[in-house]
Amino acid sequence: MHKGRPATEGIAFGLVLATLGAIAFSGKAIIVKLAYRYGVDAVTLIMYRMLFALPIFAVMAWWSSRGKPALTRRDWWGVLGLGCSGYYLASFLDFAGLVYVSASLERLILYLNPTLVLILGLVLYKRHITRFQALGMGISYLGVLLVFGHEIKLEGANAALGAVLVFSSAVCYAIYLSFSGELVKRLGSLRLVGLATLVACVLCIAQFVVLRPLSAALVAPEVIWLSILNATVCTAAPVLMVMMAVERIGSSLTAQTGMVGPMSTIAMGTLILGEPFTGWVAAGSVLVILGIFVFMRNR
Repeated sequence: MHKGRPATEGIAFGLVLATLGAIAFSGKAIIVKLAYRYGVDAVTLIMYRMLFALPIFAVMAWWSSRGKPALTRRDWWGVLGLGCSGYYLASFLDFAGLVYVSASLERLILYLNPTLVLILGLVLYKRHITRFQALGMGISYLGVLLVFGHEIKLEGANAALGAVLVFSSAVCYAIYLSFSGELVKRLGSLRLVGLATLVACVLCIAQFVVLRPLSAALVAPEVIWLSILNATVCTAAPVLMVMMAVERIGSSLTAQTGMVGPMSTIAMGTLILGEPFTGWVAAGSVLVILGIFVFMRNR
């Protein structure tokens, strides 16, 4: 009579993990926008985020590597390339774009990532795109254009620059996802994430050392605390929560649960940052989420 209860509880726990992970990920943009109010720039801010995240991902890489074969030279080159694309470039371009666009538009652009992976699959591997996938992509991109069109009227060319930077971030992460499959099979997802993120941490810290004087590290205490929060609650914790969710409910349902991410970003942007919630933002958000839902249901 109670045989189904453990499985049901496991699914419920997986859904909770996926939801919390999506909300935590979406909080990153809010924290970055708050930190910018204290006069810090993107190079310094991402350095602090990665500095505080480095010990966490170092432990993750060590833990997941116990008892496993050492990486080959080919594996290391793969880790370096994926770390540079998926975590260094994607993160830096995202932080740089958030200087110019709202947290809501940033999250909607990043939410297009599955469509970019599919487009890369078409270009690189000649994978077929179905009519339903094309329909979902069209709906979601129309939604982003609605929100972007509204924002560019308010911010002008700055909004265009920010949108290009954030979209470039999404492309970099799509490249990471497209090329990570072989390494994930050999190393495991936790080990690959830990090592690739370590690469990104080193690159972000080195970037600061090269581009900024050490005096630039003297920032407001609020920036330090926000960076710690970003590194833990909005970076390391959601990575683990999403991975645990995938183990319990699968990647498809985890991805669909992630649809709460854009909505939570818009809600936090309105309540915490005071960003305007207009009919254009609401309509664009609905179209993006509907389009990605149609796209993912027919993959």
